[in-house]
Amino acid sequence: MTPWLWRRLAETALEEDVGFGDLTTDATVPPERTGTLALVARESLVVAGLPVVPAVYALVDPDVRIEHVVEDGARVERGAVLARVHGSARSLLTGERVVLNVLQWLSGIATATRAVVDAVAEWSTDILDTRKTHPGWRAFEKYAVRVGGGKNHRLGLDHAVLIKDNHIAAAGGVAEAVRRARRSVGPTVFVEVEVDDLRQLEEALKAQPDGILLDNMDPDTLREAVRRVGGRVWTEASGGIRPDTVRAVAATGVDAMSLGWLTHSARAVDIGADWQAP
Repeated sequence: MTPWLWRRLAETALEEDVGFGDLTTDATVPPERTGTLALVARESLVVAGLPVVPAVYALVDPDVRIEHVVEDGARVERGAVLARVHGSARSLLTGERVVLNVLQWLSGIATATRAVVDAVAEWSTDILDTRKTHPGWRAFEKYAVRVGGGKNHRLGLDHAVLIKDNHIAAAGGVAEAVRRARRSVGPTVFVEVEVDDLRQLEEALKAQPDGILLDNMDPDTLREAVRRVGGRVWTEASGGIRPDTVRAVAATGVDAMSLGWLTHSARAVDIGADWQAP
Protein backbone atom coordinates (compact mmCIF):
# COMPACT_ATOMS: atom_id res chain seq x y z
CA MET A 1 0.00 0.00 0.00
CA THR A 2 1.56 3.28 -1.10
CA PRO A 3 1.47 6.32 1.23
CA TRP A 4 -0.58 8.40 -1.21
CA LEU A 5 -3.48 5.94 -0.95
CA TRP A 6 -3.60 6.40 2.82
CA ARG A 7 -3.34 10.16 2.37
CA ARG A 8 -6.25 10.17 -0.09
CA LEU A 9 -8.36 8.14 2.36
CA ALA A 10 -7.44 10.54 5.16
CA GLU A 11 -8.30 13.59 3.06
CA THR A 12 -11.72 12.21 2.12
CA ALA A 13 -12.54 11.11 5.65
CA LEU A 14 -11.45 14.38 7.26
CA GLU A 15 -13.38 16.43 4.73
CA GLU A 16 -16.47 14.42 5.59
CA ASP A 17 -16.01 14.40 9.36
CA VAL A 18 -14.42 17.75 10.19
CA GLY A 19 -15.82 19.98 7.47
CA PHE A 20 -15.11 23.59 8.38
CA GLY A 21 -13.93 22.80 11.91
CA ASP A 22 -14.36 20.76 15.10
CA LEU A 23 -16.92 22.86 16.97
CA THR A 24 -16.89 20.77 20.15
CA THR A 25 -13.12 20.56 20.58
CA ASP A 26 -12.50 24.20 19.70
CA ALA A 27 -15.20 25.27 22.16
CA THR A 28 -14.02 23.18 25.12
CA VAL A 29 -10.27 22.58 24.86
CA PRO A 30 -7.76 25.44 25.45
CA PRO A 31 -5.49 25.94 22.43
CA GLU A 32 -2.32 25.57 24.54
CA ARG A 33 -3.31 22.17 26.00
CA THR A 34 -1.18 19.19 24.98
CA GLY A 35 -1.47 15.50 25.69
CA THR A 36 -1.35 11.94 24.40
CA LEU A 37 -3.92 9.58 22.91
CA ALA A 38 -3.19 5.90 23.35
CA LEU A 39 -4.86 3.66 20.76
CA VAL A 40 -5.85 0.56 22.71
CA ALA A 41 -7.28 -2.83 21.72
CA ARG A 42 -10.47 -3.57 23.67
CA GLU A 43 -10.41 -7.22 22.56
CA SER A 44 -8.05 -9.76 21.00
CA LEU A 45 -7.49 -8.87 17.36
CA VAL A 46 -5.16 -8.71 14.38
CA VAL A 47 -4.04 -5.14 13.71
CA ALA A 48 -4.54 -3.55 10.29
CA GLY A 49 -4.67 0.06 9.18
CA LEU A 50 -1.98 1.71 11.31
CA PRO A 51 -0.58 3.70 8.34
CA VAL A 52 -3.74 5.81 8.51
CA VAL A 53 -2.61 7.32 11.82
CA PRO A 54 0.29 9.40 10.45
CA ALA A 55 -1.69 10.08 7.26
CA VAL A 56 -4.54 11.66 9.24
CA TYR A 57 -2.45 13.64 11.67
CA ALA A 58 -0.10 14.94 8.98
CA LEU A 59 -3.16 16.70 7.57
CA VAL A 60 -4.65 17.78 10.90
CA ASP A 61 -1.40 19.02 12.43
CA PRO A 62 2.12 18.27 11.11
CA ASP A 63 3.55 18.85 14.61
CA VAL A 64 1.77 15.82 16.05
CA ARG A 65 4.19 12.99 16.86
CA ILE A 66 3.29 9.32 16.30
CA GLU A 67 4.79 6.60 18.49
CA HIS A 68 4.31 3.19 16.90
CA VAL A 69 4.08 0.32 19.38
CA VAL A 70 3.11 -2.57 17.08
CA GLU A 71 2.91 -3.07 13.32
CA ASP A 72 0.11 -4.21 11.04
CA GLY A 73 -0.30 -7.96 11.20
CA ALA A 74 0.42 -8.17 14.92
CA ARG A 75 -1.87 -10.35 17.00
CA VAL A 76 -2.61 -8.50 20.22
CA GLU A 77 -4.64 -9.17 23.33
CA ARG A 78 -7.17 -6.96 25.05
CA GLY A 79 -5.49 -3.93 26.62
CA ALA A 80 -2.57 -3.80 24.21
CA VAL A 81 -1.47 -0.34 23.08
CA LEU A 82 -1.18 -0.13 19.29
CA ALA A 83 0.23 3.39 19.03
CA ARG A 84 0.46 6.65 20.93
CA VAL A 85 -0.17 10.08 19.43
CA HIS A 86 1.44 13.11 21.10
CA GLY A 87 0.75 16.78 20.54
CA SER A 88 -1.88 19.50 20.65
CA ALA A 89 -4.98 18.26 22.45
CA ARG A 90 -7.20 19.94 19.89
CA SER A 91 -5.43 18.20 17.01
CA LEU A 92 -5.48 14.80 18.69
CA LEU A 93 -9.20 14.96 19.36
CA THR A 94 -10.09 16.26 15.90
CA GLY A 95 -8.42 13.31 14.17
CA GLU A 96 -9.45 10.66 16.69
CA ARG A 97 -12.69 9.41 15.12
CA VAL A 98 -11.32 9.06 11.60
CA VAL A 99 -8.35 7.07 12.86
CA LEU A 100 -10.53 4.76 14.94
CA ASN A 101 -13.05 4.19 12.16
CA VAL A 102 -10.34 2.95 9.81
CA LEU A 103 -8.49 0.88 12.42
CA GLN A 104 -11.63 -0.81 13.73
CA TRP A 105 -12.90 -1.80 10.29
CA LEU A 106 -9.63 -2.95 8.72
CA SER A 107 -8.55 -4.77 11.88
CA GLY A 108 -11.94 -6.49 11.86
CA ILE A 109 -11.31 -7.78 8.35
CA ALA A 110 -7.78 -8.89 9.23
CA THR A 111 -9.01 -10.64 12.39
CA ALA A 112 -11.76 -12.50 10.53
CA THR A 113 -9.35 -13.51 7.78
CA ARG A 114 -6.77 -14.81 10.25
CA ALA A 115 -9.43 -16.93 11.96
CA VAL A 116 -10.30 -18.63 8.65
CA VAL A 117 -6.65 -19.05 7.62
CA ASP A 118 -5.91 -20.70 10.97
CA ALA A 119 -8.97 -22.94 10.67
CA VAL A 120 -7.78 -24.46 7.38
CA ALA A 121 -4.05 -24.46 8.17
CA GLU A 122 -3.73 -28.26 7.85
CA TRP A 123 -4.65 -28.03 4.15
CA SER A 124 -3.01 -26.04 1.36
CA THR A 125 -6.19 -24.12 0.51
CA ASP A 126 -5.72 -20.41 -0.12
CA ILE A 127 -8.23 -17.97 1.39
CA LEU A 128 -9.27 -15.32 -1.13
CA ASP A 129 -11.30 -12.15 -1.03
CA THR A 130 -13.71 -10.99 -3.77
CA ARG A 131 -14.88 -7.78 -5.43
CA LYS A 132 -17.63 -7.48 -2.82
CA THR A 133 -16.03 -4.42 -1.28
CA HIS A 134 -17.32 -0.99 -0.28
CA PRO A 135 -16.94 1.71 -2.95
CA GLY A 136 -13.69 3.58 -2.47
CA TRP A 137 -12.40 1.09 0.10
CA ARG A 138 -11.33 -1.84 -2.12
CA ALA A 139 -7.57 -1.33 -1.89
CA PHE A 140 -7.75 -0.98 1.90
CA GLU A 141 -10.11 -3.89 2.49
CA LYS A 142 -8.04 -6.18 0.28
CA TYR A 143 -4.93 -4.96 2.09
CA ALA A 144 -6.53 -6.00 5.38
CA VAL A 145 -7.19 -9.48 3.96
CA ARG A 146 -3.49 -9.81 3.12
CA VAL A 147 -2.53 -8.60 6.59
CA GLY A 148 -4.75 -11.34 8.01
CA GLY A 149 -2.96 -14.01 5.99
CA GLY A 150 -5.35 -14.26 3.05
CA LYS A 151 -4.66 -13.60 -0.61
CA ASN A 152 -6.26 -11.23 -3.08
CA HIS A 153 -8.46 -12.40 -5.93
CA ARG A 154 -8.60 -10.04 -8.91
CA LEU A 155 -8.54 -6.39 -7.89
CA GLY A 156 -11.00 -5.31 -10.56
CA LEU A 157 -12.61 -6.21 -13.85
CA ASP A 158 -9.42 -5.29 -15.69
CA HIS A 159 -7.25 -7.68 -13.67
CA ALA A 160 -8.36 -11.10 -14.97
CA VAL A 161 -11.22 -12.86 -16.75
CA LEU A 162 -13.84 -14.49 -14.54
CA ILE A 163 -16.71 -15.83 -16.63
CA LYS A 164 -19.81 -16.10 -14.44
CA ASP A 165 -23.31 -17.46 -15.02
CA ASN A 166 -24.70 -14.39 -16.75
CA HIS A 167 -21.69 -14.19 -19.06
CA ILE A 168 -22.24 -17.86 -19.93
CA ALA A 169 -25.93 -17.28 -20.62
CA ALA A 170 -25.22 -14.24 -22.80
CA ALA A 171 -22.37 -15.94 -24.68
CA GLY A 172 -24.30 -19.14 -25.42
CA GLY A 173 -22.58 -21.65 -23.14
CA VAL A 174 -19.46 -22.41 -21.13
CA ALA A 175 -17.26 -23.50 -24.04
CA GLU A 176 -18.27 -20.57 -26.23
CA ALA A 177 -17.64 -18.08 -23.41
CA VAL A 178 -14.15 -19.49 -22.76
CA ARG A 179 -13.35 -19.52 -26.49
CA ARG A 180 -14.41 -15.89 -26.89
CA ALA A 181 -12.41 -14.86 -23.83
CA ARG A 182 -9.26 -16.58 -25.06
CA ARG A 183 -9.57 -14.97 -28.46
CA SER A 184 -10.09 -11.55 -26.90
CA VAL A 185 -7.44 -11.38 -24.16
CA GLY A 186 -4.73 -13.66 -25.48
CA PRO A 187 -2.59 -16.21 -23.65
CA THR A 188 -1.13 -14.08 -20.87
CA VAL A 189 -4.39 -13.17 -19.07
CA PHE A 190 -5.77 -15.65 -16.54
CA VAL A 191 -9.16 -17.02 -17.65
CA GLU A 192 -11.46 -18.59 -15.05
CA VAL A 193 -14.99 -19.88 -15.60
CA GLU A 194 -17.76 -20.52 -13.08
CA VAL A 195 -19.69 -23.79 -13.09
CA ASP A 196 -22.76 -24.73 -11.08
CA ASP A 197 -22.77 -28.50 -11.48
CA LEU A 198 -20.74 -31.47 -12.69
CA ARG A 199 -22.21 -31.32 -16.18
CA GLN A 200 -20.96 -27.78 -16.64
CA LEU A 201 -17.65 -28.85 -15.14
CA GLU A 202 -17.11 -31.41 -17.91
CA GLU A 203 -17.90 -28.76 -20.52
CA ALA A 204 -15.47 -26.35 -18.85
CA LEU A 205 -12.65 -28.90 -18.74
CA LYS A 206 -12.96 -29.46 -22.47
CA ALA A 207 -12.67 -25.69 -23.02
CA GLN A 208 -9.35 -25.65 -21.07
CA PRO A 209 -9.57 -22.48 -18.98
CA ASP A 210 -6.83 -21.62 -16.50
CA GLY A 211 -9.17 -21.96 -13.54
CA ILE A 212 -12.62 -23.20 -12.62
CA LEU A 213 -14.85 -21.66 -9.96
CA LEU A 214 -17.03 -24.31 -8.33
CA ASP A 215 -20.07 -22.32 -7.26
CA ASN A 216 -22.39 -23.19 -4.36
CA MET A 217 -21.48 -26.87 -4.29
CA ASP A 218 -21.82 -29.00 -1.16
CA PRO A 219 -18.65 -30.72 0.12
CA ASP A 220 -19.47 -34.08 -1.51
CA THR A 221 -19.98 -32.46 -4.92
CA LEU A 222 -16.86 -30.35 -4.46
CA ARG A 223 -14.83 -33.45 -3.68
CA GLU A 224 -16.07 -35.18 -6.82
CA ALA A 225 -15.38 -32.06 -8.88
CA VAL A 226 -11.81 -31.90 -7.62
CA ARG A 227 -11.36 -35.59 -8.44
CA ARG A 228 -12.58 -35.03 -12.00
CA VAL A 229 -10.32 -32.00 -12.46
CA GLY A 230 -7.37 -34.10 -11.36
CA GLY A 231 -5.04 -31.14 -11.02
CA ARG A 232 -5.37 -30.09 -14.65
CA VAL A 233 -6.56 -26.58 -13.76
CA TRP A 234 -6.70 -24.39 -10.66
CA THR A 235 -9.91 -24.79 -8.64
CA GLU A 236 -11.78 -22.29 -6.50
CA ALA A 237 -14.78 -22.93 -4.27
CA SER A 238 -17.16 -20.03 -3.74
CA GLY A 239 -20.70 -19.25 -2.67
CA GLY A 240 -22.35 -19.88 0.69
CA ILE A 241 -19.13 -20.73 2.53
CA ARG A 242 -19.49 -19.85 6.21
CA PRO A 243 -17.02 -19.80 9.10
CA ASP A 244 -18.41 -23.13 10.31
CA THR A 245 -18.01 -24.81 6.91
CA VAL A 246 -14.54 -23.64 5.82
CA ARG A 247 -12.82 -26.78 7.12
CA ALA A 248 -15.19 -29.08 5.25
CA VAL A 249 -14.59 -27.10 2.05
CA ALA A 250 -10.80 -27.16 2.47
CA ALA A 251 -10.89 -30.90 3.06
CA THR A 252 -12.28 -31.45 -0.45
CA GLY A 253 -8.91 -30.55 -1.94
CA VAL A 254 -9.81 -27.30 -3.73
CA ASP A 255 -6.90 -24.98 -4.37
CA ALA A 256 -8.68 -21.93 -2.94
CA MET A 257 -11.94 -20.65 -1.54
CA SER A 258 -13.24 -17.10 -1.92
CA LEU A 259 -15.25 -15.48 0.85
CA GLY A 260 -17.16 -12.31 0.06
CA TRP A 261 -18.15 -11.80 3.68
CA LEU A 262 -14.55 -11.07 4.66
CA THR A 263 -14.92 -7.60 3.17
CA HIS A 264 -18.65 -6.93 3.21
CA SER A 265 -19.76 -8.43 6.53
CA ALA A 266 -16.78 -8.75 8.87
CA ARG A 267 -17.37 -7.28 12.33
CA ALA A 268 -15.50 -4.10 13.18
CA VAL A 269 -13.39 -4.79 16.25
CA ASP A 270 -13.28 -2.62 19.35
CA ILE A 271 -10.36 -0.21 19.49
CA GLY A 272 -10.44 2.83 21.76
CA ALA A 273 -8.50 6.06 22.21
CA ASP A 274 -7.54 6.76 25.83
CA TRP A 275 -6.59 10.32 26.80
CA GLN A 276 -3.37 10.73 28.75
CA ALA A 277 -2.19 14.05 30.16
CA PRO A 278 1.41 15.06 29.34
